[in-house]
Amino acid sequence: MEKFITDERTGLRYELVGDYYLIAGEDEPESRPIGIWGKRHLRYLKQYRKVLYSELLISGKLNDYLADLNEQAEKMFSRLVKQLAEKEGVTEAIKAENQLLWVQRMNSIRNDAMEIVSSDLIYT
Repeated sequence: MEKFITDERTGLRYELVGDYYLIAGEDEPESRPIGIWGKRHLRYLKQYRKVLYSELLISGKLNDYLADLNEQAEKMFSRLVKQLAEKEGVTEAIKAENQLLWVQRMNSIRNDAMEIVSSDLIYT
């Protein structure tokens, strides 16, 4: 059996994979990382939004969708941490005086920001 065949009617090129011919892609598409936020949203889609997950997977847009969502979530998370730290007065001066207190307050701020991002972007 030939490794590649072309359907003259549709112009599609097929590649032999095991015992089956599958549509051959161009070159490897540029893969963007989906990151932690994208992985969380993927898990949510698989469990609660199966139709949307299937549509994105079949159309080949799932990875781009998750990568875009991950970028939005990262930007939102960074912005929220910065804003919440300013609002609560967590500064470098506190870090210099009492590192343990600074770490405690920053962890609390990060947890708050993670909850906001999760509720606004990831689990909707």
